[in-house]
Amino acid sequence: MALMFLSETVRAYRERDPAARSNLEVILCYPGLHAVAIHAVSHFLWRHGWFLAGRFLSHIGRFLTGIEIHPGAKLGRRFVIDHGMGVVIGETAEVGDDVYIYHQVTLGGTSSLAGKRHPTLGNNVIIGAGAKVLGAILIGDNARVGANAVVVAPVPAGTTVVGIPARPVNRDEKPRFDAYGTPCDPCLDPLLHELDLLRSELTDLESRISKAAREQQVF
Repeated sequence: MALMFLSETVRAYRERDPAARSNLEVILCYPGLHAVAIHAVSHFLWRHGWFLAGRFLSHIGRFLTGIEIHPGAKLGRRFVIDHGMGVVIGETAEVGDDVYIYHQVTLGGTSSLAGKRHPTLGNNVIIGAGAKVLGAILIGDNARVGANAVVVAPVPAGTTVVGIPARPVNRDEKPRFDAYGTPCDPCLDPLLHELDLLRSELTDLESRISKAAREQQVF
C-alpha cells in the first residue's frame, strides 16, 4: 500500500510539473512529497490515539520541509504540493483526490471552537500560490482558486474564483490543469473588470459632453 501511494504520487508530480525530470528527482528533491509521506505516518498515529507522537512527527516534518500539516487533517490520493514553503493545513481540513496546491497556501479555520472548522476540498481542485481558504467551507470538484485569493465562502464545482474576497470569473472551457489556479487566457478580477467598464463609460460621457459644449459655442 505504501509503495502504491508513493508510486502514484510520484507519477502525479511527473505529469503536472514540467520541471520534474525523473522519478528519482521527485523522490529526493520534492518537499511536498516528503511532507505528505510524513503526514501519512503522523495521521496513522493520530487515528490510533497516539496524539503527542503524531503532533511531534508532524512538527519534525514542518522543520524539514517548511510545510505544516496537522496530523488530524485528511488527505486524498495523488495530492501534490508544489514548492510548498509556507503551506499550512489545519486539523479538520479534508483534501480530495488529485488536488494540487502551491506555496504559501493556508487551509485555515475561522473559529476557536472544537469541531469542523477548516475547509473541505473536492477532487481535482487547484489552489494558487498565497491563497487563503478559511472556514468550514466546501470547495467543489474541479474548482480553481487564483493566486493570493482569500476564500471565505463555498465555491461551486467547476468554478474559478479570484480576488479579495474571492469572486467567480467566467470560465467556459472544460476542466483542465490551470497553473496557479488561474486560466492561461486573461482572467480579470470581476471588480476590476467592472471598474474598467465604468472608466470606459465615463470617458465616453466626457467626450459627448465636450462635443455638446462645442456645438453650443458655435450657435
